[in-house]
Amino acid sequence: MTPKPIDLDHISEEQLLATRIQDLPISIEGTWLKECVDQLYTELDGKGLVFHPECYLADEWLTPEGEVAVGVPFYLAHPVLIKLERRMMLEAEGEGKLWCMQLLRHEAGHAFSYAYNLHKKREWQKVFGSSKEEYGSTYKFKPYSKSYVRHLDGFYAQYHPDEDFVETFAVWLTPDSDWQKKYQGWKALEKLQFVDGLMTSIKGVKPLKARGKKLWHHKNLSITLDKYYARKYRHEGEELPDFHDVQLEKIFTSLTEEEWWAFQKDRRKYAKRQLHFPWMQEMVTAEELIRAHSKNILNSIDRCTGERKYIINDLLKNIALRAKQLRMIVAQPQAVALMQLSVYVTSLTMNYIHTGWFRGTRKRT
Repeated sequence: MTPKPIDLDHISEEQLLATRIQDLPISIEGTWLKECVDQLYTELDGKGLVFHPECYLADEWLTPEGEVAVGVPFYLAHPVLIKLERRMMLEAEGEGKLWCMQLLRHEAGHAFSYAYNLHKKREWQKVFGSSKEEYGSTYKFKPYSKSYVRHLDGFYAQYHPDEDFVETFAVWLTPDSDWQKKYQGWKALEKLQFVDGLMTSIKGVKPLKARGKKLWHHKNLSITLDKYYARKYRHEGEELPDFHDVQLEKIFTSLTEEEWWAFQKDRRKYAKRQLHFPWMQEMVTAEELIRAHSKNILNSIDRCTGERKYIINDLLKNIALRAKQLRMIVAQPQAVALMQLSVYVTSLTMNYIHTGWFRGTRKRT
């Protein structure tokens, strides 16, 4: 019996999550992704480059090491899947033409490096370093460094020599980027000029390797969407808002929306009468407590751990934001709450120093 065709426009979420990725009726052809791929090729043509990396639907954005085909996340191929990705992971990486083109140019840089063996050239290595350098599970960056271009978020060019090159390539390829002016006075300009000369040397030249394996192609993924997201959640949980929830619930108290408004009403009612009601000074939100003492916490942890202040500061900001989203208040003595918060942030910082992540390490499964 022939299985009933899947209609993504009229399928329940329960049925969709039970569907294997390989069974999804999706492709790049006939979608907005095809327009993005065509634009990439047009940009390459405009630079006189004859190699067009083949693009295919995969489980994530990727260009496998040594391969010359670009994997584009399967969920971008249909509005229903984009909506599901956004609901499950809070955002759909590459959604929208601007973001998609940024990522396509980045991945195209990898494909060009492998297609022409650019990373093996001695001059390339003098500029960017050794491509054989091991990829860490994460990386530490200098946000104010002018030695690297800024293309993708997270100062990604600082991750690895390969990423330094492809991010530089992406900026160089981007139409109207005006990189000569934008990066004037930066050391990164030398890298852009090198890429400009390198690309000039392969104008009209056919690649050494034009086609390769399409690893993690969506047609080979037998995993169902619910299991895919369970795996993805484990892999990327640290970047999700509820990463801190379990610990925050041990330190602060969450209010319902109705309780929250009643709390705020009481605060306004007694705001001008604190001399008569000293206990009012203890009626503070978790966000207020964190922000009021963040400088002292930051300085103390910086002195104890030696970690850079902006790392600790960003962590505190994220915790304060999450506490606000959860409508948390301080329901115990503030000194106790501050001690517990400091211990939590210190433990996360120490783990970051040793693993590169705030909790544990990540591996692709």
